[in-house]
Amino acid sequence: MNLSDISTHWVALHEALGLGAPIADDAHYERMLAVVDQLFDAVAADPAHPLGGLVEILADRIREYEGRVHPWPDTSTPASVLASLMDEHGLRQSDLPEIGSQGVVSEVLAGKRQLNLRQVRALAARFSVPMEMLAG
Repeated sequence: MNLSDISTHWVALHEALGLGAPIADDAHYERMLAVVDQLFDAVAADPAHPLGGLVEILADRIREYEGRVHPWPDTSTPASVLASLMDEHGLRQSDLPEIGSQGVVSEVLAGKRQLNLRQVRALAARFSVPMEMLAG
């Protein structure tokens, strides 16, 4: 093992990929995604490819950034799924005629009322999600 060679290669890799610190912003994130896509294409056919470990390291960095900056929405209840969909699409309670009035939507979001089958079907079609995500 030649420490000088390792240091030289590490510095070059660090400068190219920014491995010394967590992903800091969306621009760095996009660069990492592009690098992983290229690496994955190269290593996918060969499980023993020498860059396989680098793919894992970068994928871990990407997952950490996504979890920190773009966390998965709570999908434990139909109400939380609906709230996440509304947020994602920039909707207000009054923007959901599939459910009914703003008051009915408010009750659904508060967990005081369940969605019926007609409402679930309409919302699943509108948001292109499986009905199971909205059924209680």
